[in-house]
Amino acid sequence: MHSVESFPAQTAVPTPDPYVACTKLAREHYENFPVGRLVPKKIRPHVHAVYAFARVADDLADEGYADPRLRVANRSAPTEAERLTVFRAYRQAWQSALADKPYDNQYEWIFTPLLRTKAEFDLPDSLFLDLLSAFEQDIVKRRYEDFPSVLDYCRRSANPIGRLVLLLHGHREDELAKLSDHICTALQLANFWQDVSVDLGKDRIYIPQVDLRRFDVPETDLFAGKVTPNFRNCLRYQVERTWDLFREGEPLPSKLKRPLSWEIRLTWLGGTKILRKIEAQRYDTLSRRPEVSKFDFLSLGFQAFLGG
Repeated sequence: MHSVESFPAQTAVPTPDPYVACTKLAREHYENFPVGRLVPKKIRPHVHAVYAFARVADDLADEGYADPRLRVANRSAPTEAERLTVFRAYRQAWQSALADKPYDNQYEWIFTPLLRTKAEFDLPDSLFLDLLSAFEQDIVKRRYEDFPSVLDYCRRSANPIGRLVLLLHGHREDELAKLSDHICTALQLANFWQDVSVDLGKDRIYIPQVDLRRFDVPETDLFAGKVTPNFRNCLRYQVERTWDLFREGEPLPSKLKRPLSWEIRLTWLGGTKILRKIEAQRYDTLSRRPEVSKFDFLSLGFQAFLGG
């Protein structure tokens, strides 16, 4: 670990804010949702530290794919082996930091504040390690045989974030954690069905293989962008069971105090809005990706504020 020099009491030296870089990333990243804007100011840097940890890990695992639908692959894209090497170095550095051992100092801007947050709020190692296991899986696993295997991925890729947010707000109730899991899993699934065409560009399909067979949707149709009745029916099935999960998690905001209840309600509304957009497109997410616009987001913000 990196030591911090101590100074005599009579020579007070301003201590740099270790959370500055994490906050900057949370506010500027191109995929950023307004992270931590609706949480108390004193908690915001801690939310940003968690976000930075997950955002960097996800980028290391997921950036630079070549599109298999192009005739000429992007030669500058890192190979699977290269992404694994870089990602595992990040994972190993985090495990060293947890064990109070030396680690690569290029990650210090994330790990130093996050370790402070982790100690202050008594955050369990398992949630961070689950995130890393899911991101690493994304590098090597591109098909899912059945729905339980997709849910297991969501358990590790999405649910830890919701649980960490609750813990940062002082909530350790098992009931709330389970409700959060429903919302986080549903949101992850909604993103999958929204991004079918995007994920195909990474040679990745989250629609369970068993369902593609059941509805007679060959992968060749997916990569060709054929929006067949079979595809629409298959995606309708995925959307319907995602609605079930959102409904199971819907009571969570009512059990929380503001402003956290607003943020969770906004998350729920945003996820269900994606499903409504998919439905409005008659389950065609191959030819056009449904998007939640800025106007939609403002409208949802008012709904969340009003509790509707």
